[in-house]
Amino acid sequence: MTNNLKILILDDEEIVVTRLKAALEKEGYVVETFIDSRDAKKRIDENKFDIVVTDLKMANIDGMQLFQFVKEKYPATEVILISGFATLKVVKDALQAGVRDVIAKPFKISQIKELINKIANDIRN
Repeated sequence: MTNNLKILILDDEEIVVTRLKAALEKEGYVVETFIDSRDAKKRIDENKFDIVVTDLKMANIDGMQLFQFVKEKYPATEVILISGFATLKVVKDALQAGVRDVIAKPFKISQIKELINKIANDIRN
C-alpha cells in the first residue's frame, strides 16, 4: 500500500523516532524525524506535513508550543502528542485545543500505526 503522506516525528529520545520511522516507512509513509524541537520547527516552517507526531515535554520548544505553531501555519495538519506525562488534565487541555490524540508513553508501535492509518484514511476521504 502506498500512503505517501508526509509525517514528521519529534521526540528527544532517539530510540523513539528511530523505531517509529522504521515502522511507518514500512507502511509506505514518507517520514522525517527530529530529536531537537528547534530543528523540527524550522523544517515545519519550510515544508507542510500531513501529520506531526511530537513529544510533549522537551527542551526549548514543548509539544503544545509546536502544536500551536503547526496549526497557525497549516490548519489541516493533524497533530498527535506522545507523553510520559499524559495526565487527565494534559489530555483534556490538548484535545480541547485541537490535538488529534494524546498517547501515553510507554506505547506500542501498533497504537501509533493504527492511529496514523485512521488519520490517513480520514485525510483521503
